Amino acid sequence: MPEISPSILAADFTVLGEQVRQAELGGAQMLHVDVMDGHFVPNISIGIPVVESLARCTDLVLDCHLMMTHPEDYTQAFVDAGAKMVTIHQETSPHLGRTIGKIQSSGAAAGVALNPATPLNTLDEVLADVDLVLIMSVHPGYGGQSFLPASLDKVRRLGELRRQSGHKFRIQVDGGVNMDNAEQLAAAGCDILVAGSSVFGADDIAAAVRALSARANLPALVNA
Repeated sequence: MPEISPSILAADFTVLGEQVRQAELGGAQMLHVDVMDGHFVPNISIGIPVVESLARCTDLVLDCHLMMTHPEDYTQAFVDAGAKMVTIHQETSPHLGRTIGKIQSSGAAAGVALNPATPLNTLDEVLADVDLVLIMSVHPGYGGQSFLPASLDKVRRLGELRRQSGHKFRIQVDGGVNMDNAEQLAAAGCDILVAGSSVFGADDIAAAVRALSARANLPALVNA
């Protein structure tokens, strides 16, 4: 059953703890934490102190997405801060397999993200080892962007590749996820939908999480 991972990039940081609690009330089981360094992507967001603060105020799984150069230098620090999932980008990780192993040996799940223009076959050598593949459905760097329609086919192809290979990685999608595309993404094989503005931009955060989860789980209910 697909899960919703609300992205705190869209949250109000003056009341972050309360907004996280509202997401919990809506049934969220994880939080997506976008870490941007201003080099790999054209924006700077948050870092280790925010992850440490989140770990103190919630039991939700902290899903840290490192949009940064040299992520291998920081994976251990994010796990130590409380991250249970750490995702790095294929585009910035020349020693991808080694860094995946480093994350996993530290006790966290390891994910690899692909930008919209990066082909799936760049992951051929690590799909047997990775816990998560994140398909970026916007160009990374800023929240509130519109979903890139070609991403849906990319998810379908990745889902078919997983089925044929028997690999166990989960599929996550990040960027422009909302009520208009959640059902299609789930039907295509997505396991985790990252949602920022469509959750934290809503008047009722808990209700937004519940509604998005219900929409994403429609394919499973129909086929049950």
